[in-house]
Amino acid sequence: MSLTYASLDAWWWPYVFILLAGSIPTNIWRWLGVFAGRALRDDSDMLHWVKAVATALIAGVISKLILFPTGPLGDAPLLLRLGATLVGMAAFWFANKNILIGVLSAEAVLLSMLFF
Repeated sequence: MSLTYASLDAWWWPYVFILLAGSIPTNIWRWLGVFAGRALRDDSDMLHWVKAVATALIAGVISKLILFPTGPLGDAPLLLRLGATLVGMAAFWFANKNILIGVLSAEAVLLSMLFF
């Protein structure tokens, strides 16, 4: 059996390519992180820096979603998006830092105001 263009033109080939192109680079960095992380202490300055960068990235993404949304979220008024965020943050803190409670309460406010 020889490899021809027709065999690469199968319907499933793009899915194989996406799977390989998406998983191989990710898994390489994950394994490198596992091996490099063995030498780090839990309270090291490097891990504090990584946590700070990760927190800043998440805050940036959330801010972008609230202030400059795309798709159906863009149809919601800014005041509603900010209000749902504040309700979610309050629920998060009052529920003993439970992320699920915070997210579900913010979604409930957003969806209830959009559809009712």
